[in-house]
Amino acid sequence: MIEVLAKLGRGPVFLAGEVLECVITFTNPLSASSTSASSEMLAWASAQIHCQFHTSENRVALPPSDGSKHDVQAENETVFVPNRGERGQCILSTPPKILFCDLRLDPGESKSYSYCETLPIDGPPSFRGQSVKYVYKLTIGCQRVNSPIKLLRVPFRVLVLQGLKDYEFPQDEAVAPSNPFLEEEEGLKKDSRLADLATELLMVATSRRSLHLYNISNTRGKVGTFCIFKTVYKIGEDVIGTFNFSEGDIPCLQFSVSLQTEESIQEEFQRRRGQPVSYTTHARHQEACLHTAQSSFSLPIPLSSTPGFTTNIVSLKWRLHFEFVTSGESTGTCLVRGSQSEAITWTGIEQMEVDTFSWDLPIKVLPTNPILASYVSQFSSTNSITI
Repeated sequence: MIEVLAKLGRGPVFLAGEVLECVITFTNPLSASSTSASSEMLAWASAQIHCQFHTSENRVALPPSDGSKHDVQAENETVFVPNRGERGQCILSTPPKILFCDLRLDPGESKSYSYCETLPIDGPPSFRGQSVKYVYKLTIGCQRVNSPIKLLRVPFRVLVLQGLKDYEFPQDEAVAPSNPFLEEEEGLKKDSRLADLATELLMVATSRRSLHLYNISNTRGKVGTFCIFKTVYKIGEDVIGTFNFSEGDIPCLQFSVSLQTEESIQEEFQRRRGQPVSYTTHARHQEACLHTAQSSFSLPIPLSSTPGFTTNIVSLKWRLHFEFVTSGESTGTCLVRGSQSEAITWTGIEQMEVDTFSWDLPIKVLPTNPILASYVSQFSSTNSITI
């Protein structure tokens, strides 16, 4: 028996273009109850990253696959196929890397191997929507002699920052001559600079503040004004806005604000022409505001949510969805005199005619530092199997 343990050192969330590093440890455990412990042998082990694409058949119509390119070797259990048994299509994969050949482990002995691979910068982000899913996994294949291959899958999350792949690092940073033996260290240095660059670009894009004022009105007149200081955010930030109803002509009885994503399939891949867009609500604020001059809301963008993106099949956009309930007639407060002349009792109106209307405000949501997103990730940094 051999235990295989795979550990992602920095966490299970990465930016596209970063280097994923995984330490894989093979152990021949020494059991205290065993009287005749023996050495264990593995013929080889290999690792590869791939992205699986899943679709809802009721919403997405993909072109038929070419059945003439049937891979006979894929059915052979002695051939390393990372997505064997997986649902959906493998739309992206990195070249497989061999970790070792002919590994022998004595009882109680362990050996570790480091796997490093740059995540494709032009791939889609990790996404689990109502119509499509993009799922990334690192698959480690191991095989004993004359035995089927065993697969260990390590799921992880990928964030995509648009414009990052177009940036070119300065070529005159290193003055010293290059050393071929330090190639890996230089790669890690570039990976660190890539993360720093992404953090800087996100900070610049989301720190710009300017006053955005919107008049809220219906067919009968002005209800109030809405104020927001920026429309570009990172996941993990709070969307904050304020209302001013003091200048309105129509009383607002109640309002609600929902933070939503809009998932739409590109027209050529829609199952039905003109099919509706899918909406998902991530946070909501509702408030009764009759006789309220000013109000505000704060909606958190979950770190586990997916920033906006577009592929050839699906598009994901963010928006604020507003719903207002206004009075259909001029209303005030009823004054009802009590038994004594000086006593006045304030009572509410039992029935009221109301009007409702909605409004959508598009916003832009970008990724954040992958280390922060790792804290709330559903994926574990450590995965293991026993062969």
